[in-house]
Amino acid sequence: MTYRSVFRPDLFAGQTIIVTGGGSGLGRCMAHELASLGAHTIIIGRTLDKLEAVATEITEDGGSCGFYSQDIRDEPGVIKTIEAIVSDRGRIHGLVNNAGGQYPAPLASITKNGFEAVVSSNLTGGFIMAREVFTQSMADHGGAIVNMLADMWRGMPMMGHSGAARSGMENLTRTAAMEWAVAGVRVNAVAPGYVASSGMDTYKGAINDVFRKLRHQIPLKRLGREAEVSSAVAWLLSEGASYVTGTTIRIDGAAMMMSPLLPIPDHNASQPYEGFHRAEMPNILKDTDNK
Repeated sequence: MTYRSVFRPDLFAGQTIIVTGGGSGLGRCMAHELASLGAHTIIIGRTLDKLEAVATEITEDGGSCGFYSQDIRDEPGVIKTIEAIVSDRGRIHGLVNNAGGQYPAPLASITKNGFEAVVSSNLTGGFIMAREVFTQSMADHGGAIVNMLADMWRGMPMMGHSGAARSGMENLTRTAAMEWAVAGVRVNAVAPGYVASSGMDTYKGAINDVFRKLRHQIPLKRLGREAEVSSAVAWLLSEGASYVTGTTIRIDGAAMMMSPLLPIPDHNASQPYEGFHRAEMPNILKDTDNK
């Protein structure tokens, strides 16, 4: 089996596209789809064995993939990594700023170090990556950047550090779109809602019960799939989105608009797009109807 993308197979032929956080979850899925569409994908992350495993998968599926073990928060390291990529590939056509992470906690219990660590992962690291890709390649050749946000529009209770960082990334997206337009660089963002991804299995404790009930808080009455986020990212990177910049696409099944004043009856009218042939349901959602 191969990735069942909705786009033409040669959409990114000859292009080099970086995906941070490409060793698991959404990043892994995006790397697979972009490679299936002809790109040479370069995945970046902190855990070498995960990167090697995804690169092996992509190669087995007939795609092209390289990888670098790099913490995006390490500015000197990022500078050297982008230098190496440009030296090897000549040009960077696209960047998916996907890497990030957070942990559940009420604001009152988050320490300064904890807050800064999450902001560094979800905002500062993405800024460093975007700046270096721009200054070392895209300023001269153009390109497209897609940043990762989240469903933070009504605040993020128990994830206030992440919400603050993601909101900052949305503003950074709009600023970069304005400043870098003169170089032919488009900068957009995606904001996934509740997606059935391996990232769910990294959380422990009471939040697992919340995950099992999430579908009831979404008008489409189901969780999203990794492929449904990846396809939006692929479109934003593509020539089809040549006049789209400085915008954010919400991928949330209309969860932001859910209101207790207008309950949505349970239904199964919305069927997921299962494009990723190697997708795996998170363990927390297995053997439940809340997928």
